This record gives sequence, structure tokens and C-alpha cells, in this order.
Amino acid sequence: MTNTDTKNLSADVVIIGAGVIGCALALELARRGHKTINVDKASAAGAGSTINSCAIVRFSYSTEHGVNFAWEGGHYWANWAQYIGAEDELGLIEFHEVGQLVLTMDGDQHATRVTELWEKLDIPHEKLTVEQIAEQYPWLDLGLYGPPARPEDPDFWRESGGQLTGGVRTKNGGYVSDPQLSCHNLQRGAEAEGGEFRFNTTVSGIVQADGRVAGVELSDGSVIGAKVVVNVAGPHSSIINKMAGVYDSMNIKTAALRHEVHHVPAPPEVDFLANGVVAADNDTGIYFRPEVGNNVLIGSGDPECDVKEYVDPDNYDNAVSEAQWNAQVLRANRRIPTLGVPHEKKGIVDLYDVSDDWLPIYDRTDLDGFYVAIGTSGNQYKNAGVAGQVMADLIEAVEAGHDHDNEPLQLTGRYTGRDIDMSAYSRNREINSESSMSVHG
Repeated sequence: MTNTDTKNLSADVVIIGAGVIGCALALELARRGHKTINVDKASAAGAGSTINSCAIVRFSYSTEHGVNFAWEGGHYWANWAQYIGAEDELGLIEFHEVGQLVLTMDGDQHATRVTELWEKLDIPHEKLTVEQIAEQYPWLDLGLYGPPARPEDPDFWRESGGQLTGGVRTKNGGYVSDPQLSCHNLQRGAEAEGGEFRFNTTVSGIVQADGRVAGVELSDGSVIGAKVVVNVAGPHSSIINKMAGVYDSMNIKTAALRHEVHHVPAPPEVDFLANGVVAADNDTGIYFRPEVGNNVLIGSGDPECDVKEYVDPDNYDNAVSEAQWNAQVLRANRRIPTLGVPHEKKGIVDLYDVSDDWLPIYDRTDLDGFYVAIGTSGNQYKNAGVAGQVMADLIEAVEAGHDHDNEPLQLTGRYTGRDIDMSAYSRNREINSESSMSVHG
């Protein structure tokens, strides 16, 4: 839309969204002296899709850029208090560094690729034999049951067809048990630097003037004027891009994908909080991690047998489905035989903001002053800190006149000092054939 009425409010940067990445960007920009205002239709920071994130910190991506980015991102969690730099009356999150285990089997190209990338990029790790895994995680069944299937498929119930080859583990992986609190921490950090947040606030239009963005219009008719607007709207990102008129010009697009994660009690003989691990298992098509209350959180690795359900982000079924519950929990029982199948089906249903190749878009757009940090759900929670850094670097460079489309920025990670090639996150890239096209990214 075109509207030059910006008399209501103003900021240097309006950030649409107050999830983990929107809040991290606010902290980064406010710390650099920019006046920021985050607007979010939810009632609090992180109360959108972030609240239901599995909040796993891992480095098991299928592209070199993805592993490099995640390794940089992991350092923010390991140095969280220093990074936030402010007090939070609710306390700071705890990063549970329990390690990450990728189970391996013959022919598993993703696990092979992850191992190769960890070795190339010097990610600390160790290769485990099946005997070592059995000793350290005696509650795991190390048989082969794949390829992943659903319980209604007769092949689902076949006996083990052999054994896994082992696993590769990094001690630096883990999880955050309260993803919404991490957003509140980031909010308090940004506010300490002058950042503002407006909740229960819906964006109804993107204000434009003289060929560039000029702010956002809100559903109550008021306007926040700004020379820079950043779309960090998660599952609603495509809607915001259409408002801004940039959706059609982007080669890589995003859509909202419904997904389920289930919680079941850990086996009675296992202290899963103390002895569990974040694990990826392509043989059964699941991932799992410890959850508070000595529970196991179980998610789908997006095998071909699980139908991908793209939905309207404002109108979808948010009830746990019996079919997907059975599929994920029964698959988990293949790997953890004493897990059991409880009668009460506990879990969450929420949305991923998924790009065409499951890799994020951190970029400018064809509308000057309008930027995007989108396509991040399911695999970028752990990268919030570094995403905030690179988006702030990109915004400052482009606003100062850098032609990022023709000369993609080459940035440097704050903690690792490693190069970050921002062309990998371009809206105009070709679909990355190295991506697993799944949550593994």
C-alpha cells in the first residue's frame, strides 16, 4: 500500500514479529544505537510459534553453510548471560548441553554428509561404534527398521533387518527447555538498549513512499513510520511479503506447514534428564530429546511417508491427531522399546515457516528498506543470535549503499571468526540441491 501518514509513531527500524529471531535482531540493532519497535499480534515475546519450538541446539545440517552458521549460533547459547547483558526478572534460560547423537547406517547420505561436514569444519565430535552406544545408552535398540513407514503399512511391523553402523556425537549440542523465556531474555536485553515492543498488535499494511518502505500500518489505523521494516513474521511471513508487494519477485518463497511434536514419559528405568541425549534417527524417521518432568519429546524427521500439510496460518487444526501420534510414538518405541504408548496423547501442534528448500532467507527485497528473516521455523531457533548479527550487518551495509544483490556480503562470525557467505541465504538463489528438503535443512 502507499500511505505517507507517519505522524503517529516513528522508529529507525520496525521489526514485524517478536519470536526468537525478531527479538535477537532487536537486541542487535538496539545495541548498535538504532531505535527499534517490535510489533507482534501475540500477547508476549515468543508467544507465537516460538513457544512450541523444540529448541534444539544442533549442527546436523546438510549444507556446509548451514553447519558453519549453526556452529557460530551455538556459541550464543553457551555464552547466554554475557550475550543478553541485562537482568530479567523471570531469570535466564538454561542451555542443557547434553550432546547430540546422529545415528548412522549404511546408505544414510544425510548422516554421512553431516560427519563429513563436521570433520571439514572442525566441529568437535566423536564416532561411536554400536558397542559404545549400547554401553552408554543401554535403553536404545540398535536394530534396523527402515525405511520409515506408518503403522498402517504392513512393513512397519517387520522384524529388525540388521543393525545400525554406529553414530556420530558432538558434546556441544543440547536444548533449551523454555523457548519462550529465551525470547523474554532477548526482549529485556533489547529494552535495556532502548528497544520497544508492542504486543496484541496486528500489521494490516506496509507503508510506502517515493519507491521505498516508510513504515507499517496497524489494524487500529495507526501508523509507525520507519525507513526500515523487517519481516520476521514466522508462519505469516508470506502474508506480510504479499502486503509489501515483494512476494512474486522472490525466487525462493515460504509457506506455513503444520507439524506435531509429542511428549511421552521416559522409560521408568531411565533418568532421561540426566542420561538422555538429543538424537536424530533417519532409520525410524524421528528425532527426540529430553523434556522436563523426565519426559521424551518426539518429532518427525519428515520422512517421505509423512504427508506435509501446508495450511492457512490463521485457520488450521491445532489438535494432536491420533494418526500422527501413533506414527511418531510407535516409531520411537522401535528405537526405545521400553518407552511404551501412554493412553493420554500429549503434544503440541504448531506451524513451521518453510522455504522452498527448507533453508532460511536472510536478505533485502526489491522494495528498498524492506528486509526479510524468514523460512526459519524448525531449524533456525538455535541460530537466533547469529541471525540477529548478520541481519543487522546486512541492513547497515545496504542502507549505507552496498549492492548486496550483485556483491553478496561476506561477514565474519562474532565467536568463531569464520566467514559467513550471505549469498547462501538470498531470496533470489536457486533451490539448494544439497538440502535434505526436511527439518534437517
